[in-house]
Amino acid sequence: MKPSLSYCRDRPPLALIAGPTASGKSALAVALAQQLGRAQVINADASQVYRDLAILSARPTAAEMAGVPHSLFGHVDGAAAYNAARWAGDARRAMARAWEDEEVPILVGGTGLYLRTLLFGIAPVPDIDPDIRAAIRAMDVAEAHAALARLDPAAAARLAPADRTRVARALEVVQSTGRPLADWQQAREGGVADHVALTPLILLPPREWLRDRCDARLVQMFDGGALTEAQALLARGLDPDLPVMRAIGVPQIGGHLAGAHSRQAALEQAQAATRQYAKRQYTWFRHQPPAEWPRHTESLSTDSIGKLAILLRNRVLTG
Repeated sequence: MKPSLSYCRDRPPLALIAGPTASGKSALAVALAQQLGRAQVINADASQVYRDLAILSARPTAAEMAGVPHSLFGHVDGAAAYNAARWAGDARRAMARAWEDEEVPILVGGTGLYLRTLLFGIAPVPDIDPDIRAAIRAMDVAEAHAALARLDPAAAARLAPADRTRVARALEVVQSTGRPLADWQQAREGGVADHVALTPLILLPPREWLRDRCDARLVQMFDGGALTEAQALLARGLDPDLPVMRAIGVPQIGGHLAGAHSRQAALEQAQAATRQYAKRQYTWFRHQPPAEWPRHTESLSTDSIGKLAILLRNRVLTG
């Protein structure tokens, strides 16, 4: 019989396991759910929401889920421009259902923007004028960065000149609203952090261990059907600016399928992109979450996953 979780507390329980890609989050989340007995894993990874990317996003397989309920995995069609605000709404509903069923929701993922939006709220930026957005998105990134430097010098200094997505976002906000994006971000609203009993853990394993895991996982993906998956996605003819089309592995495999380079070159490019992505995540999770959130800095093994799951279970149950 599963133990009851209807113990007395002022706020409902919420567990969070976050960190860079390939750090072992999914396995630990399942182990924690098994320790709790009544729990549900909720995805917080921007790529794993897409049904088109089961392999390339490293979405947990049925065997890896081990009978534990999972939500928000593969529930979005690739043609949709899904974002952090939509995910936060979906996550709140998934959490509410879990609590109604006396289950502990376990957020697991590496998309910091998703987690920050859910926990600490979202900037109430008004809808951007479509004409302004279209004009900015058509600009060369260097031109957009120069325009941003005139209208929002602080944002231009903070953002990399080649970061097309973030530069365009900052420019469209200041041009459409007359206020810098940073001003809007200071007025965040809608976060749940103050309304839940949060048990967080950030995984920051040794970098060399993480790099090796990233490289090995890409080999497994390519051997396990990633090329066929990407080919099926590319055959849909979707807008190349959609998030699903920019997911790591898709453009690299697309180049191979178009004859631009070999399968091996596509693999090496995807491995390099994954390592770079993991490095950015690592830096974000080291510095951005609250300092009091525990960081686990050792590599994970079957034994250490079990011990961590027991530790987290005890923290969850004691609130």
